[in-house]
Amino acid sequence: MSDGKTLDLERQEMPKQPAHVRRSNFEEVALGYSTELAAREARRCLRCKKPFCVSGCPVEIDIPGFVGKIAQGEFAAAIRILKEKNCLPAICGRVCPQEEQCEKSCILNKKGAPVAIGRLERFAAEWEAVQDRIEIPAAAAPTGKRVAVVGSGPAGITVAGDLILLGHDVTVFEALHEAGGVLTYGIPEFRLPKAVVRREIRYIQSLGVKVIPNYVVGKTCSLDQLLERFDAVFIGTGAGLPWFMNIPGENLNGVYSANEYLTRMNLMGGYRFPGSNTPVKAHRRVAVIGGGNVAMDCARTALRRGAEEVSIVYRRSRDELPARLEEVENAEEEGIVFRLLTLPLRLLGDESGWLREIECQQMELGEVDASGRRKPVPVSGSEFRIPMDACIVAIGNSPNPLIPGTSPDLACSSKGTITIDEVTGRTSKERVWAGGDIVTGAATVILAMGAGRIAARSMHEFLMQGR
Repeated sequence: MSDGKTLDLERQEMPKQPAHVRRSNFEEVALGYSTELAAREARRCLRCKKPFCVSGCPVEIDIPGFVGKIAQGEFAAAIRILKEKNCLPAICGRVCPQEEQCEKSCILNKKGAPVAIGRLERFAAEWEAVQDRIEIPAAAAPTGKRVAVVGSGPAGITVAGDLILLGHDVTVFEALHEAGGVLTYGIPEFRLPKAVVRREIRYIQSLGVKVIPNYVVGKTCSLDQLLERFDAVFIGTGAGLPWFMNIPGENLNGVYSANEYLTRMNLMGGYRFPGSNTPVKAHRRVAVIGGGNVAMDCARTALRRGAEEVSIVYRRSRDELPARLEEVENAEEEGIVFRLLTLPLRLLGDESGWLREIECQQMELGEVDASGRRKPVPVSGSEFRIPMDACIVAIGNSPNPLIPGTSPDLACSSKGTITIDEVTGRTSKERVWAGGDIVTGAATVILAMGAGRIAARSMHEFLMQGR
């Protein structure tokens, strides 16, 4: 550094529940920074003249700005800076892959110790939550324009939060009985407490956004009918159509899609059964097929529900796992078994139609394929069986097909995603924008929020200028 400052490479670790304790409860694993730890971590920031971390943030947060305020103990100013660009800081601080975005671009990452930007974001949001009063930013004068947002996940909530502050009247339509989208139905309590999601939704409502649950656009009303009542519409209905492997036995009892399993556990409170009204069968040996964050969520949930053994079954090696390293390490610490280089061939049941075994084949890694990872190749004669009474398929999802399927003039790709102008988020249909997983397929929370921010800018320009 030009000022002679010594680099501080002592990254402050986040306290968390011990593995032997947390594997038996659904309380949040990570416990958050104390004021002392947050200030110590924030002081590591170099305040670069060219902050590459900002360019790595999909929603363009002034990262040196809010981190600097934490270093100075000005926490109210820190959260104010965060909320200029991000209406869901308590959520992003928990579940966004900062290690692949802002922290990856941090200068200190070259030394292996990037500033813990996500943890500091979470700290600022949690500090605000315990205050007597949440600061509400001033909104622009009412424009008289009405906007409908379909879906209350990260993309939709971002659009709603941005446009309400620009003076537009915004109504969010949610198909389920509770708002939040994938934040509510898809991410377990131990990683993202639902009280945090509800708090962030209440903040959006405090800005003036109206949220209407149990309203299925494409069924309750069509997209065209919405356009009769609103000046513009944003579609953010996510990726809720689960994939299966199309192998024999997937219709056996005890076989779940990750969507079904996590929705029953999270949105419907199955993790609290019998304290909730959603019954969940107790399984002894559970296999989760897949290697992403969703697979880790399913496996760690099954463990907490009392399974004696839970396995991740993944056809590549540990190095190719797409899940965040933090989630993989948490799963390993908790005792999840990783059956790597293993490909399920068929699911075998008993005479009553319940899953009893999974027949698999050993794999080895070959040449690099189009994904940039070494392709798994079957090992001849290596078939084997493992006893399992439950299997959760967590290999991906397709976009929700309801609105595209009921809007023939809405251009879509062969994969069912809505086609948009990437610069504006506009669809082929006049006065309709889209963003998030319905456009990209299953991706991250922060990328969906970035898409929402792009769409909100374009929608505002159209509403004010008619173009």
